[in-house]
Parts: sequence; C-alpha cells; structure tokens
Amino acid sequence: MLYICCVSFLVYCNRVSFEHFSPSDKHKFLGYIQCKATMPQLCDLAIHVNGQQIFFLNQKILSAYSGKLKKIIGQEKRKSQIKNLSIGIDNFPGGPDGFEMVSRFCYNHGKIKITVSNVALLHCCAVFLGMTENLSPGNLLKQTETFLDGMIHWSWHDIIASLKSCESFFTYSDTSGLVEKLIFSLLEKLAQNSDIATLIASSSSSSSSPETASRFRFSSSSKTTPESTKPGSSSKQWWFDDLIILPPMIIEKVIANMGACGTDNDSFILTKFLLHYLKNAVLQCKGGAKSSVLYSRADYAGLAGTAVHGVSRNSFSCRGLFSVLRIVSGFGLSRDCRAKLERMIGGMLDQATLDDLLISGHDDRGVFDVNLVIRLLKIFVNNDFLSSQKLKKVGRLIDKYLCEISPDQNLETSKLLGVAESLPDSARDCFDGVYRAIDIYLESHPTLSFEERSRLCSCLNFGKMSLEACKDLAKNPRIPPNIAVQALKSQHSKIPQSDYPVSVKDVEGPSTSSSSGHMVLHSDNVERLSQETQEMRMNIQRMQWRVMELENACREMKGRFSKVVRQDVNGMSSTPPYNYSRSPFPRLC
Repeated sequence: MLYICCVSFLVYCNRVSFEHFSPSDKHKFLGYIQCKATMPQLCDLAIHVNGQQIFFLNQKILSAYSGKLKKIIGQEKRKSQIKNLSIGIDNFPGGPDGFEMVSRFCYNHGKIKITVSNVALLHCCAVFLGMTENLSPGNLLKQTETFLDGMIHWSWHDIIASLKSCESFFTYSDTSGLVEKLIFSLLEKLAQNSDIATLIASSSSSSSSPETASRFRFSSSSKTTPESTKPGSSSKQWWFDDLIILPPMIIEKVIANMGACGTDNDSFILTKFLLHYLKNAVLQCKGGAKSSVLYSRADYAGLAGTAVHGVSRNSFSCRGLFSVLRIVSGFGLSRDCRAKLERMIGGMLDQATLDDLLISGHDDRGVFDVNLVIRLLKIFVNNDFLSSQKLKKVGRLIDKYLCEISPDQNLETSKLLGVAESLPDSARDCFDGVYRAIDIYLESHPTLSFEERSRLCSCLNFGKMSLEACKDLAKNPRIPPNIAVQALKSQHSKIPQSDYPVSVKDVEGPSTSSSSGHMVLHSDNVERLSQETQEMRMNIQRMQWRVMELENACREMKGRFSKVVRQDVNGMSSTPPYNYSRSPFPRLC
C-alpha cells in the first residue's frame, strides 16, 4: 500500500515543480524521499503482467498467499542467485486491473470487499495464482467460492452483472466453469416464469444432450423470483432488454444451454429474442458504441444462423422475413442460412411491397441490393404453384422498383436489365412502366454508348406498350433511332385500316426505284385521319429520313476513304497528302 501511494505521488511530482507544491504536498514529497531509501528492501520483486504493466512488490507477502508465485520465485532464486527478481506473467485474467486487486488482497492481510461485480474476476485470479487454503486459511479462493455458493439468493440483475464482468476474461472464466455456473443460475430465474419454464422444457427435449435437459427440468421447479424482479404477467418479453448488455459469446452459451443452438432452434420466443439482440447490435455498430468496438460483425454470425433456423420453423409474414433479412444480412451469415431465408422470401414475393425490396447494398457499387432482388425473382418464377394473378402482381411491383433504382449513378446497365428480364412477358400486360424506368436511367446516365442504350431497350415489348408511350419514345432524343422506328412500326397493327390507310411497305422505307431518295406515302383519305394518326405518320417520316441520312453519310464516308487509299497507293511520292479540311464530311445535325 505504501508503494502504491508513493508511485502515485511520484507521477504527480514529475508534472509539477517543487515550488508550486502546497504545504500538504511538500509534506508528502518529503515522506516519499524518506521511503525511497527503503524501497529496495520493501519491493524486491518486479512482475510484468501481460506485457502491459510492471508491479514492484514484496516476495514474502505474495508468496504467503499465491502458490504459483511462490513456486516461480523459488525457481528464479535458484537460477540467478540474486535478491531482487523480475518475472513475467502472461494471460493473467483481467490483466493489470485483476493483478492489482490481488495485490491489494495480499497487502491487506487477506481481506478484500467481494461483490457481484468483482467476484468472477477475483475467483479466476485466485484459481490462476493457486491461492488455496494450503498456504493461508481463508485464502482468496475460499472466500470467492463461499460468496458464489450464495448465488441462489442473488437477484436477476446481480447474475447479469456478474456475467457481464466475465466479458474481459471470458476464455478463462469459461474454462474454469464459472460462466456455466452463472448461466444455470440465470436460467433458474427464467424458469420461474411459467411461460419460460415451458419454453426451456420444450427446447431441452429437442436438445442432443439428455443430461442438460434433465438439469433444466429440475431448475424449473426452483424457488420463485423475488418480487423486485418478477416480470409482469402482461409481458412475455420482460427479459429481452436485460440480456442485450451481454456479449455475443455469453449469449451463445445461454442459447446452447437452452438446447436451442443452431439447427436445434425451434422456439419462437428465443428466435424473437435473438432478432431483438441482433437488431440492438446493429444499432450499436452504426452508432459507434464503445461496447461494439470489441466485436466484429462476424462474432454474431452464430447467433444470426440460429435466428434464421428458428425463423424457418415458425410462421413469419413476408414483411417480417424482410425485416429478419435486414437484421442478419450484415453478420457474416453462412451461405446455407442465407439461401434458406431467401427461399422463404422468394416463395411469397407476391406479398411484398416496394419498401420491402429497397434494401440497402453492403458495398460501394450501388445504393440498393439489386442482386438480392434478382435472386428472389428467380426463386419466385421457378415456383411450381405460381398463378398468373401472382405473377402479374409481382410484375407491377417490379416496374415500380425499376423506377425507384434507375436514378442510382452506380447502377450498372446489366443489373437494371437483370431485374427487368427476370420476369417473363406474361407478367406484364403493359410495358409502359419499364419504359419509364429506362427513360429515367438514360437521363441519369448521359454518357452511355449507342450499344448500351440499344441493349437497354431490348427488354421492351413494343407490342405491349401504349400509343402514348410509343409516341413519347419516338420523340425521345436519348432513344436510338432504330429502336424508335421499331416501336412505331409495332403500333401499326393496333390502328384500324380505315383510320390509318398506310401500307406496311410504305412504313418499311422508300421505294428502291426512287432515284431522288424522296419518300411518298400513298393516302387517298388524309382528311379522315385523326390528329393522333397524322402525328404518328409524321414521326415515321422523320425517323425514316434520319435513317436515310445516316445511310447516305456512311456511303459517302466509305467512298472518300476508298479514294484516299487509292491516292496513297498510286502516287504517294508525288502527290501531297489528302487535305481533310478542304472537303469536310457532312454534319448530321
């Protein structure tokens, strides 16, 4: 104790000069100078704990309580034959904090205040250092064991606090059996609720360990919970929020001792708890909580898998399944568990809404998880019991989804096409929604090449587009000309011949016998054409003129390039190079 006070005051002295000391501080400093001379005799042992901190202590005091330190000190003395020793201890439970508590116990003549918050750490330290009755009556191990024997009288929150304290030294507390003992006491408190007792009995009956199951049945008949911790009869989830403070490895132990770990989970209540626990972990990770820094998302993978197996054995709505997917998708879920969950969702995709499908992506390649929707659509389409009504309902939903994701700057053309083409043509009575999505996409991605725009429009069924949509498509400058012509031609069969007396031959293009290149549309009854039909004819004429101009330009350019090549071959040495600036190519604008 004297050494600890001196070291603390020394740190203070290093920061403040002597002339700035208060009278009481000067008195302490003079006391420190006096005890410094006797320090080597008092502290003849330096212990480096877990490579983090060095403790200067007395060999005799520690050897009186710790069998392990007594053995190490004896071995070091025989090796080095020196008085002041220096040793290192690795993997000490609780690190420097735990060793400081043990040191205080030794320097306080074997006395320390034991509470529910420190009993686990003190017990593990006592086991590690061999602080048994053989060295000193009423040693630390005996005191902690006596305190733990009274665990049956602990409250619900006392047990949770003790389990929480095992977080920093979980491996050692687990191997020593302390965690299991605390969990059994926790389950006793849970079993005192009739619903939970039924839950434990049913889950344990499906467990692979008959011994564990019988232990839980015995626990269910234990004493009743104190009134201060007894849950209200109106709520079956009273314990959910209390357990979310526990780390994932302890929760796994709790679930495993209930006989509901992994594929054994068929309990609806435990599944709901796991989803509640994982949802809270997601919020902690997003909020940057200090407790979540210790664990990565992969540490929750086992709990996420157990939750998915529980979902597969209970009844969840389509929206509920999407909620489960949002919770567990970021926890390193195994491929089998994810596929199982997606099969359940895909089978009832006709019950989904647009908000359900808008799941955020987990990478930088897009705002939404489009690959997930494509997988769900494949599962839905391959359903053996798929009706036409359900298929068309999903078709309308996907058209809305396409319009929603189209503005995403990171959305690839192949993914947009993948969603649009995942459904057969029979899923849509009208392709106007798909065209709207493509128009939004083209407007948001102005740098697309001609080939990409043409490929994007290939998913349209012009025969199932309305007249208004085709008219808009024909006027759209972002749509390739050949696509616009195909769309207008597809509308010809929808208009009666009495209102639209234009032959298919005229629509396909100008006559090959016309040397002037002019196009003539034969119509004897132009007056009878409605305004919409006349506008469509003008659109057809404009599009055909554009195609003709492009063809003529290509032929002219081909002829000019052929002429350049002949000139280079016949008179390369005498003829100057061809001057492109004298005769520029025609501008197509």
